[in-house]
Amino acid sequence: MKYTRLSLPAILFLFFSGDLNAQPRQKLDINEAVVFLSGAELTSTAKLTLVKGENEIMFTNVAADVNSRNISVNASNGIVVEAATFQNNYLGTDIMTPRAREIKDSIEIITEAKKLTDDKIAAIWEQVEILKANRKVGGNNTGLSVAELTKMLDLAGSKMESCLDQKTKLDGQQKKTDERLTKLNNQLDEEQKKGMQPGGQLLVKFYAKEATITDVTIDYIVPNAGWSPTYDISADNVNSPIKLFYKANIRQGTGVNWNNVHLTLSTGNPNEGVQAPDLSPWFLAFYIPQPMYNKSKKVLSGSEIATMPTTEVADLVSTTPGVYQSQRGQEQSSINEYVAVDNAGINTSFDIDLPYTIPCDGKQHLVAIKKYELPATYRYYAVPKQDKDAFLQAQVTNWEDLNLLPGQTNIFYEGTYVGLGMIDVRNVKDTMNISLGRDKKIVVKRERDTKLRSVKTIGTNVRETFAYSITIRNTRKENINLIVEDQMPVSNDKDIVLEDTDAGGAEVDATTGMMKWAVSLNPDETRKLEFGFTVKYPKGKVITNLR
Repeated sequence: MKYTRLSLPAILFLFFSGDLNAQPRQKLDINEAVVFLSGAELTSTAKLTLVKGENEIMFTNVAADVNSRNISVNASNGIVVEAATFQNNYLGTDIMTPRAREIKDSIEIITEAKKLTDDKIAAIWEQVEILKANRKVGGNNTGLSVAELTKMLDLAGSKMESCLDQKTKLDGQQKKTDERLTKLNNQLDEEQKKGMQPGGQLLVKFYAKEATITDVTIDYIVPNAGWSPTYDISADNVNSPIKLFYKANIRQGTGVNWNNVHLTLSTGNPNEGVQAPDLSPWFLAFYIPQPMYNKSKKVLSGSEIATMPTTEVADLVSTTPGVYQSQRGQEQSSINEYVAVDNAGINTSFDIDLPYTIPCDGKQHLVAIKKYELPATYRYYAVPKQDKDAFLQAQVTNWEDLNLLPGQTNIFYEGTYVGLGMIDVRNVKDTMNISLGRDKKIVVKRERDTKLRSVKTIGTNVRETFAYSITIRNTRKENINLIVEDQMPVSNDKDIVLEDTDAGGAEVDATTGMMKWAVSLNPDETRKLEFGFTVKYPKGKVITNLR
């Protein structure tokens, strides 16, 4: 079948006159979605019956905020695509968040009930008017006896009192109903402001030499979508391989639902741009500090600046959102049969052969990608200067072939959910260390030996000696291998000199001062590690971070 392809950036967009809604309308089916880390490419199809000459078709069920430069239209059977115009459909009501739809349904139900109450009030008011009229007639009818007139007036008064009392209650009920409707409408307004976009529509002008049927394919890029990786990591025991479940949290608020679409997840990001940067000359210049002013616009002195209060701002590291579910980590390995991995190009893509439905609600929806079983070696790891607990780690090699991205992990060990972790492949070298949680059966204690600490002044220098001990006890019923890390201080100042260093048998990196012990402990065995050093520095100086 021959196709004529029109890439819309290459044509002039025409703005058609008249009412766009008067055009023949055709709903597009979204068949495929290529989801990037930020953004998505959607592919929709439709079958059209065209007459000879020009045809204008209004396509609905198009995503919102489509960039016109990223739209392309294909038509078969020699059909020419002459022009197209995209617009957001702000009148559309098909797409709502589940919460917004729930609120809207409540509003409709309450509004209908309010109408019934209004009818009751109107009926009561009619009865009151009739009673008023009858009372007037009765009062003018002198043919009635006093007893008969009194009886009729008492009956009318009793009935009117009942009607007015009922109307008062209904009026109070309506007041509460109006207040409830006001709150619900305010909630609906707030819910609709949460990034949800109305769907769009696309008016396309086709030219056909003869009346024919054509298959139309429309591709476009949308910004309000994306995915982030998340992992379930499971280990049965220290003799079993690691099971890694690679998953994706997909979100989309494009204004249209993705129903039973063919999903492809890409590690690319079209919003980053593709143009390589250029370097400009690097010119050096002297720094000229800018003066600081107080509230009175007076220049502050150096002593005033030094005593100003400061605000310490933590460096927050972005983490990928994850969702804990009781059944996570238990998916069947058959998911691998439906996912093809393509990493031949610059970016890696995961082609998922199972149809998925991703509603337009802006929430995270979990999709399984791949399952891996990874050979691993296990060790315990402790940094008692930072944390008093020992951590069980699984060490995995050849992880580069897994196409992993930085993401949050849900850790399971011996069938129990342990907690959250993090994979950051940007800081991993040959071996990836996956933390499987704390082991309270390994007791680690770090202390500074105050008896061996000394401070001596010799001439113009101070010699300060420090000694530390690390006590480790294995209360498990099996042998363990434990890596313990600590550190010696490192000086970058010639006036600060380290002397009499004793690493206690640890491996020491002279550049960073990092120390490492590899310890093997039998059940119920206790081991003590000791190290120390002396720091020499000029008298009268203070080293701020020595202790």
